[in-house]
Amino acid sequence: MDELVISGCSVISPFGLGVDAFAAGLASGDRPTTATSGGPYADACLIPDFDVRAVLGAKGTRAMDRATAIAVAGVGMLLDTPVAEHPHQVGLVLGTSSGSIKSIMDFTEESLTGDKPYHVDPARFPNTVMNRAAGQSAIWHGLKGPNATVAGGAATGLLALNYATRLLRRDRCQAVLCGAVEEYSEQRGWLAWHVGQRDVPPGEGCAIFLLESREAALAASREPLAAVLGSRFMAYERAVEVRAILAACVRGLLDDLGLRAEDVGLVVSSGAESEDAALDGVVGPQAERRSCRDALGDTASAASAFQLAAALTGGPSGAVTLVTSVDRDGVVGCTAVRLERAA
Repeated sequence: MDELVISGCSVISPFGLGVDAFAAGLASGDRPTTATSGGPYADACLIPDFDVRAVLGAKGTRAMDRATAIAVAGVGMLLDTPVAEHPHQVGLVLGTSSGSIKSIMDFTEESLTGDKPYHVDPARFPNTVMNRAAGQSAIWHGLKGPNATVAGGAATGLLALNYATRLLRRDRCQAVLCGAVEEYSEQRGWLAWHVGQRDVPPGEGCAIFLLESREAALAASREPLAAVLGSRFMAYERAVEVRAILAACVRGLLDDLGLRAEDVGLVVSSGAESEDAALDGVVGPQAERRSCRDALGDTASAASAFQLAAALTGGPSGAVTLVTSVDRDGVVGCTAVRLERAA
């Protein structure tokens, strides 16, 4: 198959709606935070002034949870292009942690405490399933191609991209929208707090990418942002293994692609402990290093999608770029792209 390229990108982040706001926010070096009214964190990196009805309208949004609304809006921002002219040929692969944690907990509580005979509001049940955001995004925008939900912790965005490449290489569709979404809620805050995530506040948002063949992109007059070279994933059992496992993962990907360490011009890491040491041992210190974690907070399942968006918006043209991820539950991953122009 012709080379696969990323030819579109949309971002909803704590810096606001759109790629330009995201790029400007990262360049500023600031961390946008908003005071929270509950939970263990005094503040969080929230999307500013994100109101579901204001963004999507009143129709069909009464029972929509925040994660789904963010995803629907992010996908819609990317569909301003003619990609939706053939909806049966457009797939959607969306990453999430476990769907809307708030919706799951609220619905469970209501089932135990609600008034008989129904106990719960059935209109809110769809928000409790993991594939709600992906399914609703496709329904909302009329996409009829393959629809999938991927969950893999901090590496979810890279796993979703890898899943999307397989759909295209197996001729399941002609284009795929892929990415990841995360919402902030008091419930998610407590879960993060109890697993020890306390170095940065939680964050939220989504990053969605349009993946297609280079031939298809050029035929539709979409200039590629980056060529997708490949991905590799591994697992670790203990934290002390992260350095060696990540190094093996990156080294294996470079070998698969026939690349040398000196070919890598940019690395966007997840900011995990031992990650920089592992990368120093494989690609050396000459490659430029970046991370989004300090600016965006802990965006959980959307983290590596934001990292890829950061590479697309600020990396040097022509640079082979590695996006690396380490999830605290045992997944490490890396994806290599060759940047062609800024998003």
